[in-house]
Amino acid sequence: MTSFASEARTAALSLPKGKRMLGLDLGTKTIGMATSDFTGQFATPRDTIRREKFTIDAKQLLAFAEKEHIGLLVLGLPLNMDGTEGPRAQATRAFARNLSKLTPLPIVFWDERLSTAAVTRTMLEADMSRAKRAENVDKLAAAYILQSLLDALRSPQGDLPTG
Repeated sequence: MTSFASEARTAALSLPKGKRMLGLDLGTKTIGMATSDFTGQFATPRDTIRREKFTIDAKQLLAFAEKEHIGLLVLGLPLNMDGTEGPRAQATRAFARNLSKLTPLPIVFWDERLSTAAVTRTMLEADMSRAKRAENVDKLAAAYILQSLLDALRSPQGDLPTG
């Protein structure tokens, strides 16, 4: 299990009662959001934030988190297929560093490899229009990322393949 997967698992298992997880898929133009239910079984796609400036994005994100009783932020970490971190992963880590200065909420990473591809494939199989796919891909990818963590928490090994 990678160190960030271990950190995510530990943080998720110590989530206070009455709190949920917020999964995030950070894109260059949007941030997809998904929430867990209070039992930690299911991830549900929620909103998409159209990215502007970090401070504006963070304000929207944290207002949503407060309204939805969020106790843990789960950021999809876009690793390369060989598991290394490239520029997108570094940008995600920078976003998390900046966000951590604005909130006491714990922030963890979860491997998001192939999440967008899997969601896109599902939408194509559902014969969803290009416009509908573009509108929904980020929040569905966020749900896919979060659901992957939730599934790993229920796994006897505690670390299911992600993406």
